[in-house]
Amino acid sequence: MVTTENLRFLAVCMLLAGSAFFLAARGRGEIIASRPSFDSFPYRLGSWAGQPLKIDPDVRETLGPGDFLLRDYTTANQGLPVNLFVAYFPSQRAGDTLHSPKNCLPGAGWTPLRSSLIEISLPGRAPFAANRYLISKGSQRGLAIYWYWAHGRAVASEYWAKFYLVEDSIRLNRSDGSLIRVATEIRQNESPADAQRRLLSLLSVAVPRIDVYVPR
Repeated sequence: MVTTENLRFLAVCMLLAGSAFFLAARGRGEIIASRPSFDSFPYRLGSWAGQPLKIDPDVRETLGPGDFLLRDYTTANQGLPVNLFVAYFPSQRAGDTLHSPKNCLPGAGWTPLRSSLIEISLPGRAPFAANRYLISKGSQRGLAIYWYWAHGRAVASEYWAKFYLVEDSIRLNRSDGSLIRVATEIRQNESPADAQRRLLSLLSVAVPRIDVYVPR
């Protein structure tokens, strides 16, 4: 009996097989876009001030070759910090692809409680969908928002991100891409909506700067 789950699994297998075929077929002469390193990303974003964080060596090895930004940004008006993580891969043709945060959260001790899609509107960009996760670690609660970004296109679905990876590899001869994730803890006296406003506040000033580091 063919179930919806079986059909979904078959579709994913076909997508991944197609990805491997096309990326291998066009493996020579790939265009590697020029871009600045995240080392030069500003620590001051409007009223937000950033502090660098180190990526654990085991996590760094799992991520593979790429350029990564990991900082906590705070502002006097917001109190709790917002953690900003951006991963950029100049090429995804050697098996080094973007990892979904929903798979990394349990490994970091956070448990996803509830997920949904939200629409984000940021300066200079058309509204786009992003993933919203309510998470917990012991008695702590937190909120995370993430999406995939490549060549000026933002998508929430990792499967659509892989589809566009194949399309861009054929059309542009490029397989670079990035993931943007922000997260913050939720105070006992605040709601997830309050935490979401804190995340969006940082994103409103961070994304225009990130745009320089993720080639279109």
